[in-house]
Amino acid sequence: HQRYTQFEYCVNLTAVDIAITGGIHKTVSSFLLESWRDEIKEEIGHINEFLPKTPHSDKTAQISQWIRSVLGRIEHYKAEHNRLLREATTLLELALWKAKLDEKDVNDTKGDITEGAIEVKKSGRNDRRITSGANIVIKNVLPFIQLE
Repeated sequence: HQRYTQFEYCVNLTAVDIAITGGIHKTVSSFLLESWRDEIKEEIGHINEFLPKTPHSDKTAQISQWIRSVLGRIEHYKAEHNRLLREATTLLELALWKAKLDEKDVNDTKGDITEGAIEVKKSGRNDRRITSGANIVIKNVLPFIQLE
């Protein structure tokens, strides 16, 4: 295990200014819940609470631990974001299928309840699931809301 010492002799280092730009900014601003975004911003700000009180010989270790903590929190929320997205994708697919079924049911005759008609209707439900367009909608919407 390599020991880093970059900040150990920085006696006057009491604050870290982080410019949240690029990938981290895009990731954090894309989180579904505002509370997640606020928690990450708060976690980023914690370094300036404990750094002034940290002995100069421990600053590198504290900064490394802080970076791991922030990145770990971001990874946790990315995983949660993607889990919720998978659930929402499933709901979207079902909603599109249901809309397609409702559209077809309006055009069907209501009085036909023979056994053959029921089989045709079941078969038609599966066909409409395939042709509901969900695969096209999801394929084109998902890239805009998915986190890498």
